Amino acid sequence: MTSVLFLCHGNICRSPMAEFIFLALARAKGLADKVHVESMAVSTEEIGNRIYPPARQCLRQHGVWFDPDRTARQVTGQDCLRFDMIICMDRSNMRWLDSIIDRSGLTQTQKDECRSKVRLMMSFCGKQRDVADPWYTDDFETTFQDVLCACEALIATLM
Repeated sequence: MTSVLFLCHGNICRSPMAEFIFLALARAKGLADKVHVESMAVSTEEIGNRIYPPARQCLRQHGVWFDPDRTARQVTGQDCLRFDMIICMDRSNMRWLDSIIDRSGLTQTQKDECRSKVRLMMSFCGKQRDVADPWYTDDFETTFQDVLCACEALIATLM
């Protein structure tokens, strides 16, 4: 089983969208029993909050099921050890994660292992840019399309 963790700043927009889009694609390709997927935040700002309403609306418009009771949580160093892949929505998330790993109390070998798993989400689409952040743009459709492109490419690598 391959385990995938999606990370964004607050875990209420981009990373939960990625979690549920990836899960929908995995189900459609018959891979649901071969993957484990979660999403988390690098910050504490939204801990305990549900998926942001416009993100939920965008997922619904595209027919993507999501857990309406799912709430944000912050990633820990121990979480990094549990996943095969850690996919960040932007470079800022990568810097925050690096700091979390540094402060985690993990051994240097474990820190290096965690860092080796980290990828930028859009790199799966052959682009070295951030996923559009709808928190600032209010453009959830562009974010959906970015995440969909990356998730489709990621699923293809797992097949």
